Amino acid sequence: MIKNPDLSQTLRSLIGVQPPSALVPADGAVLAVSRSGKGVPVICLHATGHGGRDYEGFAAAIAPLGYEVIAVDWPGHGSSPAETTGRTASAERYAALLDDLIPALCGDERPILLGNSIGGAAALSFALRHPGKVRGLVLCNPGGLAPPSALTRAVIAGMVGFFAAGERGAGWFARSFAAYYRLVLSGKRAALQRARIIAAGPEMASLLKQAWDSFRQPEADLRKASTGLAVPVLFAWARHDQIVAWRFAKQAVRRIPGAEVQMFQGGHSAFLEDPEAFNAAFHGFVLGIGAGVPGPQN
Repeated sequence: MIKNPDLSQTLRSLIGVQPPSALVPADGAVLAVSRSGKGVPVICLHATGHGGRDYEGFAAAIAPLGYEVIAVDWPGHGSSPAETTGRTASAERYAALLDDLIPALCGDERPILLGNSIGGAAALSFALRHPGKVRGLVLCNPGGLAPPSALTRAVIAGMVGFFAAGERGAGWFARSFAAYYRLVLSGKRAALQRARIIAAGPEMASLLKQAWDSFRQPEADLRKASTGLAVPVLFAWARHDQIVAWRFAKQAVRRIPGAEVQMFQGGHSAFLEDPEAFNAAFHGFVLGIGAGVPGPQN
C-alpha cells in the first residue's frame, strides 16, 4: 500500500474516500481506500457515480462495534485514478479487481463484502467465484438480478444516451442529472452526499455511460449463477428504488439458498437513507452468521 498523494479538488474527489487514505494497486488499476476501526474487515463497494464517502456515516457508527471498515473508490471515482488499462466500468471488471484487492487489504482473513448497485453485483460475482474468500455478503439493491425485458432494454438504452449527452457536454445535462438523482437518492438523510454526487455528475458522465452499457451485456446477468451461492447473504433493499426495483429482482433473490431480505426506506442506498435501521440489521446479520465480532472497541 502506498500513500495517496494530494489530488486537485475535483468534484469527484469530494464524493470519495477522505484523508487519511492510501492507494492500492489491483489488476493494473490503482484504488483509493480508507480504513477505520479494528476487528472483522468489511469492504464497502459503492455504486457508479458515487464514492467511498457513501460509507462515512456507516463507518462511524459500526466500527466501534468491532469492525474494520474499509471503503474503496472504484477506478476514476473519488480519489482513484482513471483506468489506464483500456478496461471499462462494469461489475465484471470490478469483481476482477477484488481478486487482487482483497488479499492486499486483508491477507488471509475473510472480509464481509458490503456492496451497493454495481458494487453489490461485483461483490456477488466475486463470491460466486471464490466462496471461501468471504465471510458474508450484504447487498444493497445490487444489479444483475432483474430479468431482461423490452422495458429494461429500453431503459438502459435511454440511460446510455442520457450519459452520452453528458459526456459530450450537453448544456442541459447538469440540471437533468440533478433531477434524476433526487429520485435515485430520495431519502433526506442522504442529502449531503447526494449534493456532492449531483455536483460531480458532468465529470462522471463517461463512466456512468460505460456502466449502463455494461448492464445490457450477457455477463451482467447473475440470476442463474446466483442460485449456487454458498455464502451467507443479506439483501438490504431500499424499497422506493424505481430502477433497481425489488419487484424486478425478487424472483431471483428468492432462489438463492438461505438468502435473508430486509426492506428499508430510501431510493437506492439504505445505509445512506435509513442508516439506523440498516446499521442494526447489518450488525444483527453478522452476529447471526457467527463472523467473530468481538464486541465494542475502545
